[in-house]
Amino acid sequence: MIDLHTHTLFSDGELLPSELVRRAEVKGYKVIALTDHVDASNIDFVLPRIIKVCKVLNKFWNIRAIPGVEITHVPVQEIKGLVKFARKKGAKIVVVHGETVAEPVIPGTNRAAIEAGCDILAHPGLITEKDAELARRRGVYLEITTRKNHCRTNKRLFKIAKKTGAKLVVNNDTHSEMSLKTKAQTISILRAIGMTQLDIYQTFKNSEEIVRNKKLN
Repeated sequence: MIDLHTHTLFSDGELLPSELVRRAEVKGYKVIALTDHVDASNIDFVLPRIIKVCKVLNKFWNIRAIPGVEITHVPVQEIKGLVKFARKKGAKIVVVHGETVAEPVIPGTNRAAIEAGCDILAHPGLITEKDAELARRRGVYLEITTRKNHCRTNKRLFKIAKKTGAKLVVNNDTHSEMSLKTKAQTISILRAIGMTQLDIYQTFKNSEEIVRNKKLN
């Protein structure tokens, strides 16, 4: 199992980075990205600390901890610069908080995140077909989420991705130990939105593809 979208107490999560990674390891996860919420106010504080703890944990544990960020609720005009800044400062996974029915994300965020070349557009339930096609062309992965409320548009996102060929990943948007779904739970969630066994297999493989392409394993 791989989770490329999680939060620690450096943003709105409940656990220290080490605690979250350990709990994920016990639940059978092989890779976990620590992607706390950031904007211009805290990215230079949060990211170096996440990078530091990932280096320490990766020396001693079998699970691979990847440093990253989730750029969240920022002005659309700032997204490209923050994506660039995050990569320059060592973020290996850059997630952008997509337009969702659960929160008042600024319209145009999905398009700006894709154009900025983020790795994953998180729970983009309000995405248009045009933007999904752009994500396919730009190599940006769209996230099916197990997170409460954000998940209400999973079925819609899946249909748009199938039509446009956009690549999907599944993440937990983890904020606590309880957020970490087992593989069986995840498969059940994916089946509920109409995914076939092949769709599910490919979704899991897409997460592996991100890790492999970035040489993070």
